[in-house]
Amino acid sequence: MSKNSKALVLFSGGQDSATCLAWALDRFDSVETVGFDYGQRHAVELDCRPRLIDAIRSAYPAWSKRLGEDHLLDLKVLGDISDTALTGEQEIAFAEGGLPNTYVPGRNLLFLTLAAALGARRGTGDLVAGVGEVDYSGYPDCRSEAIDAMETTLNAGMEGDFTIHSPLMQLDKTAIWRLAECLGGPALVDIVVNESHSCYRGVRDTLHPWGYGCGDCPACALREAGYNGYIETSETVDGW
Repeated sequence: MSKNSKALVLFSGGQDSATCLAWALDRFDSVETVGFDYGQRHAVELDCRPRLIDAIRSAYPAWSKRLGEDHLLDLKVLGDISDTALTGEQEIAFAEGGLPNTYVPGRNLLFLTLAAALGARRGTGDLVAGVGEVDYSGYPDCRSEAIDAMETTLNAGMEGDFTIHSPLMQLDKTAIWRLAECLGGPALVDIVVNESHSCYRGVRDTLHPWGYGCGDCPACALREAGYNGYIETSETVDGW
């Protein structure tokens, strides 16, 4: 990256965005974060955001110097116009057409638009998003095709010089756990386990080896399977 480079990380408080924050801190001179309150059912993730940031600051003094302001934007209108299991109390299931009813139409597109608008005011053209098309539950706005098109649109519509970085695009959850270890060692893995939140139901009273959650929603299932794969491959390497 160029000298004095700056990045803005879309930071939900989950496993993926926490790993992306570490990725950005490892590469950019200055990093800010932005989160969105969109009326999500698992609003507990918003409470996890500052704790995650504080834990990373404490564990990594060099990164702490690069970690700047955190922003939380009100996007509750998205929840108001959404009829999904992620913004209401519906039972989580697959909807007609094959998409899970946790899909919130336009969510990532709005996130990126607002992040770009904030970045334009903050002098930050590098946006970092934890989207991926491997373990992505079929969400169309997580695919590389959508992200590439969004980057083109932002640059055309704002006459900017935006780059959307998606370091997790081709990684499954096992690889994401491994990336966290590569970036920050076992300490970062522990921070992700104990301080981040992924559970769609917002369960925060049961701690599993892979983190807090209900244990059976799609987000928990992906996170658990990825963690188990990460542990199994780590044990194989250590045992060899």
